Amino acid sequence: QVQLVESGGGLVQAGGSLRLSCAASGRTFTSNTMGWFRQAPGKEREFVAAIRWNGDNTYADSVKGRFTISRDNAKNMLYLQMNNLKPEDTAVYYCAVDMLSGRFGVNMNNYYYWGQGTQVTVSS
Repeated sequence: QVQLVESGGGLVQAGGSLRLSCAASGRTFTSNTMGWFRQAPGKEREFVAAIRWNGDNTYADSVKGRFTISRDNAKNMLYLQMNNLKPEDTAVYYCAVDMLSGRFGVNMNNYYYWGQGTQVTVSS
């Protein structure tokens, strides 16, 4: 049974940093794109960042230059380093895995496996 478990969320002041982790179990995803999405209260879930198996990555414009996505295929782990956090980054952050090996994109519908989410709250 595939499981994705996020950790590392919390409360931080504006300008601070957090590092989110996502541990995958049940199968390996060395050939699959992995991504981070977020959902703020009253808003739809949105794309944050994605990383291909070889390290190619892409970011939402709102986080470009502040967030860094990375992965450790040997450990089946996904990370999101978030710097210079802003109150508008407050959301539940989800990690997800694209079900199709080799595909690389930001379309949420392509992501089949999802974690339960971790709360990130940025105070002003």
